[in-house]
Amino acid sequence: MSDAEQPSAADVRAAAEAVKNAVDRHLEAVERRETLGTDAPARVAAADAAVYAAFDELAAAGETYDELLYETYDEVTPFEIPGGDTMPSYAGPEEPRALSVFVRRDYTVVEPPRLLAQAQRVTDLDPESSDAAEDGGGGAARSVHAALGVLFGEYEPDEIATRYKEFGLDEGDATLWVSAQDEAAEPGEWLSAPFDQADPERIICRFDVSTVFDEYDPDDD
Repeated sequence: MSDAEQPSAADVRAAAEAVKNAVDRHLEAVERRETLGTDAPARVAAADAAVYAAFDELAAAGETYDELLYETYDEVTPFEIPGGDTMPSYAGPEEPRALSVFVRRDYTVVEPPRLLAQAQRVTDLDPESSDAAEDGGGGAARSVHAALGVLFGEYEPDEIATRYKEFGLDEGDATLWVSAQDEAAEPGEWLSAPFDQADPERIICRFDVSTVFDEYDPDDD
């Protein structure tokens, strides 16, 4: 980059102000959505769209500021806003005829005794559930691997997501991708490789959960 193209201190300051303004707009959009009741689905949907738009604006402003800060002062910001422009532009069908929903939730086993006890409780009530354990009857109480098989075989993933502490787990990052497909898949068609169709260019929308969002404090600006 030539000297004429180098950003100035004023450019960096303007980018910082844009980040602050974007933070304010994002918070305002979130607060407006929280004032709505569940009896106004159309208004809630519009409020959700406003929050997503404000989020994308904040992500873009943060990326611009980070780039200018680095180019001008050889410094970087201590935070990162995932999502936003990190996804490529949508290149799927204009009118999708089918959808695939990809979900990933990460957990850490933080209390193995609690996990084992919960799995053993399941097998005590339903001995057939021990088939998911690696060594059959009673195995759920002796192996974390077997206990996880029992619990995830017994409970729906959404229930585990809401009760993870009961199972001795701690939640990590989570993401949900809604992907456009040209046609509905035939039964069993993708079971051998279920995630091969997770094409970022076909993502209609995505929803991320991460503690990285909580670590950013706008007051630090």
